Amino acid sequence: MSNTLAIAHKELRSYFVSPIAYVFIGFFALLYGYFFVVSLNFLVRVSMQAGMGMGGPQTININEYMIRPLLGNTAVIMLLVLPLMTMRTYAEEKRTGTIELLLSSPLTEMQIILGKFIGAMTLFTIMLGVTFIHVSILFIYGEPELGPILSGYLGLWLMGGAFISVGLLISSVTKNQMVAGMGTFGVLLMFWVISWVGDPSSGSTTTQVLGYLSILDHFEDFSKGVIDTKHLTYYLSFITFGLFLTAKAVDSERWRG
Repeated sequence: MSNTLAIAHKELRSYFVSPIAYVFIGFFALLYGYFFVVSLNFLVRVSMQAGMGMGGPQTININEYMIRPLLGNTAVIMLLVLPLMTMRTYAEEKRTGTIELLLSSPLTEMQIILGKFIGAMTLFTIMLGVTFIHVSILFIYGEPELGPILSGYLGLWLMGGAFISVGLLISSVTKNQMVAGMGTFGVLLMFWVISWVGDPSSGSTTTQVLGYLSILDHFEDFSKGVIDTKHLTYYLSFITFGLFLTAKAVDSERWRG
């Protein structure tokens, strides 16, 4: 475990000794802030229409009209940002030649992979943590429900873990960072839109399987405040399988070396 944490510390430190971490945190917070303002303006308009008797709901639920759309937009931000964040994890070490030193050290593939995964997840957790500054404003001026917010962030965190596991896998099979970033985005986009294939109303086995594989569909319940073991199992299995494939890719690199 100490070796894994040492790799995680090294990975996290590599983000912060350069502007990389600050750029990603700032960019993520900027995009989140933009969608926060857009969602807040929409909530204010709906509230004013309801107050003036111009139609619409008489009771405004902050979670329904602002938090859920905001969390959905945050997932889109993650789809854009996390492939860029993970594209350097292995590709950069292959480019600079430090991968040989890492693979020749007395560390197992899984220790290396878990260390890099924990380092990337720590940075991602910090990025999500910064957004709580925006959410705290809602508790000062309104009365949102805390439960759906926490479950929504849990869903985002698990989805981010799935994104990072794919990023590690793609980065481990190439030395070109741009190829790793675009490849990760392409794979994640495929899992994002996979449920759009076919007719959802048909109820066929193929449609159900594609719906289950969708990385976005499993997030919906989290954003509603529902934590279902089915969705937890999906994300944890996705992460485990991604790390397993990364281990196989790193193992083949060790044998080729």
